[in-house]
Amino acid sequence: MAPVIITGESGSGKELAAREIHTSSARSDKPFIAVNCGAIPETLMEAEFFGYRKGAFTGAADDRDGFFQAANGGTLMLDEVADLPLPMQVKLLRAIQERRVRKVGATVEEAVDKKDAFARICITV
Repeated sequence: MAPVIITGESGSGKELAAREIHTSSARSDKPFIAVNCGAIPETLMEAEFFGYRKGAFTGAADDRDGFFQAANGGTLMLDEVADLPLPMQVKLLRAIQERRVRKVGATVEEAVDKKDAFARICITV
């Protein structure tokens, strides 16, 4: 399944459209994870999106999955991608294209399988 791009003004129903696409798909019984990218503190972005390994940083007492792993098999909707710093947009683009992520503190990437729905994406390279 190819990624879907949904555009529109704030409050125009982008998340509702993404949920409808998810509900109508063969993966409707899998997770739907909606993420407002503008609400994530810059210092936590990689850990939130990709997860982390135990001991990767102070406070990382256990391994933790990120949004990509949480949506594995389902739909990951990323809203307000343009609010992310450009280096993080590039990392997200790579993860989406390769369908692989590397947790913070990990040495190898792991595969993820999901359908992606985007809202207000703006990535410039």
